[in-house]
Formats: sequence, C-alpha cells, structure tokens
Amino acid sequence: MSSTDGETAIRNMTDNPNYDRLQKDVDAVKHDISALSDQINDALNQFSGEARKQARRTYKTARANVDEAVSDFSKYGSEALDAAQEYANTLEESLEDAIVQKPLAAVGLALGLGFLIGVTWRR
Repeated sequence: MSSTDGETAIRNMTDNPNYDRLQKDVDAVKHDISALSDQINDALNQFSGEARKQARRTYKTARANVDEAVSDFSKYGSEALDAAQEYANTLEESLEDAIVQKPLAAVGLALGLGFLIGVTWRR
C-alpha cells in the first residue's frame, strides 16, 4: 500500500458517518473515565480524612487511658510505700520493746547472729 493509498483510506474513513459517531463515543468514554477518576479521587480524599480523624480519636483515647493508668499506679505505689513504712515503724517498735524487756537475750542473739554471719562470709 503506498502513502497515497493510505491517505485515501484515512480520508475515506473520516468521511464515513460511522466515524463521527465512533469519535463521539470515544469522547464520551474519555469524559466518563475522567469523571470516574475525579469521583475516585474525591472518595479517597474523604476516606483518608475520615481515617485521619479516627486515628486522632484513637490516639486521644489511648493517651487518656495511659494517663489514667499512670495516675492509678502512682496512687497504689504511694499507698504501698506508706504501708511499708508503717510496717517498718511497727517492727522497729517491737524490737525496741523486746530489747528493753530482755536486754541480755537481745545481746546474746546479736552476738550469735554476728558469729553466724562472720563464719558464713569467711568461707
């Protein structure tokens, strides 16, 4: 097929009434694809906005839960420390009372414990 035959074929095709209809259909499909692309883009933007909002809400909730847990642990830690100090004071008072009531037994017990600790560390 020579270049003149090709030009003639193209001219005949463009002169064909079906060509105009086909061209309109192609243009309509291009327009539909463009509109669909815009709709998909809008939907993705909306979805990402909603996802961002949900992530912020989840973060705020988690942060509040962590703050509450830290506060609770601090409160329970303070209570445990107070209880331990009270127990230590009670133990100290009990030992002091025992030493005052039986001083010789307390000295003997202290010597015996000192001897046992010394023998244990010597080995």
